[in-house]
Parts: sequence; C-alpha cells; structure tokens
Amino acid sequence: MRALILTRSGEADGFTVEHLPDPQPAPGQIRIKMTGAAVNPVDLHVLDAWAGSTAGAVPARRTGLGMDVAGVVDMVGPGVRDFRPGIPVAALHVPHAPHAVAGAAAEYVIVPAAHAAAVPPGVDLLDAATVPLNSLTAAQLLGPLGPGHGRRLLVTGAAGGVGGYAVGLAARTGWAVTGLARASDAEFLGRAGAAATITHLEQATGFDAVLDAALLNSAALRAVRDHGTYVGVFPGLEPDAERGITITTGVVTPDGPQLSGMLELTAQGVLEARRAGTVPLEQAARAYQALRGGGGRGRWVLTP
Repeated sequence: MRALILTRSGEADGFTVEHLPDPQPAPGQIRIKMTGAAVNPVDLHVLDAWAGSTAGAVPARRTGLGMDVAGVVDMVGPGVRDFRPGIPVAALHVPHAPHAVAGAAAEYVIVPAAHAAAVPPGVDLLDAATVPLNSLTAAQLLGPLGPGHGRRLLVTGAAGGVGGYAVGLAARTGWAVTGLARASDAEFLGRAGAAATITHLEQATGFDAVLDAALLNSAALRAVRDHGTYVGVFPGLEPDAERGITITTGVVTPDGPQLSGMLELTAQGVLEARRAGTVPLEQAARAYQALRGGGGRGRWVLTP
C-alpha cells in the first residue's frame, strides 16, 4: 500500500509517499480501505515537531500522518462482531499507537473496531472523513460543562474545525452560544446554532464559560466571569487560573459509540461537515500548504 510517512532524508515537505506491505488486522481490529483522510492542524504540529527533533536520527519505527479516516471495511480480525466487509465507516486513528502501521493518510488503515463507527446513509465518505477528530474533540471538551440551561458560552475560533462543532453541540444542549469569528462567518454560525457572532474579543465579557479553540489563552480568560470556566484545547498552553476560574483541558480519545452519534447528527443536518477540497496522496503537500496558509474553512481531504 501507499502511505504518507514522516522523513528526515531531505524532502522539503517533511514526508514522503512510501510503499509498505498491506497491513493485516489482529484480533479486535478492522482494516479500512481508505476513501478519504482529512488534513488537520495537529498534523502540522507533528510535522514541525518531527523537523525540530535531532537531525539525522533514525526513527525506531515508521510514523505516518493523519488522524481522520473514512472508507469501507475490507477485512476484520478475529473476534470482531460489529463490522463486516463492505460497511462504510469512519474512525479517529492514532498514528503513533502500537497497532498503527501508518497514519490515516494511507490506502489501508488498521484501527480497533471499538474506535470505528458506521457512516449513516446520506453522508458522503469524503465528508465523513472530516468529522472524527474535530467533533470528538469538541464533544469531549464540552462534556464536563454539562447542559447549558441558558448559561452563556463563548467559543473562540468558532468557525474553525473544533470551534464549529463546539457551537453546534453546545447550542443543542442548551447553551446560549456566542461565536468569535469573522463577520463573514456569521451565516454559518447562525446555522450551527450560535445566538450571536462577535468579531473582536473586547466585545466579550461576563461569560459563564469560554471554549478557547483559537488558543487566545489569557486574552480569552478575561471574557470569563469570576468563578466561571475556561476550556483549553491544547494541554500545556492553558493560562494561569485567576478570579476563581476553573481551568480545564483534555486530550481527545477515540470513541466509536460517541463518533456514531456525531455522524448521526451530521446525517440529520444538526452538524455540518465542511470540506475544502480533495487531493490525492501524491499531491498531499498542496493540502498541507493550504492549511499552513490559514484562513480556510473546512478540511482538505486526501484520497488514495
């Protein structure tokens, strides 16, 4: 199979397309024939960290790129009961996990069956590939906040990947959501469920909670009322607590049943899958360059 693999051998993009043996599923695993693999900002963090590590070091094992995958199950390992070949699925894949042969940006992707979810009828697989990482991150960060009951939530970076899902999910559970984004994003945020859109953080005060998808940190903290809650999206970059504000963050974890719920909400139109475009694996650099350029809406999706 072909797969994007991180490299230190001089390639300008930090990765190359390698030919690897087709992986075989172990007990409890499924093999997905990839239809689409979304490109996310976390991939840029991986590339930059890899480039900044010891030059010339030989990796202990191949490390791939990509965490979002959608495709069709084409093989199941012993003990798998919930999936069979031919079922369209999506999954959050962890490229550095022990079971990983490569990342999601590969022709075949091995994942534990518990990490996968069937894609409902009516959801295009290329769109489904944009759902797992961002929707699960938003859902898992919002979980500890509980139902809103009319409380006020500010989402920074509200039109981005995590932010867009956070707006939709929070509004659905009773939060009065304000999105911090460009004025041109107001229509999308209104569809997602935002009660208001603001364009400058100075306009934000007295919120019960802030989900800081834009990584504004201390600046976003000032929008939280005393004894409110600040939710960070990148562990280790949270601001220092003040005024009795609770600081929370988290690392997203694969969760097949929870992802199934996100895909059902996508099928119902409650959540909106946004795709910027598609490029084949061999042209993946185009997608990563577009993402690094910033300002885009939706996710680029790699195809086999």
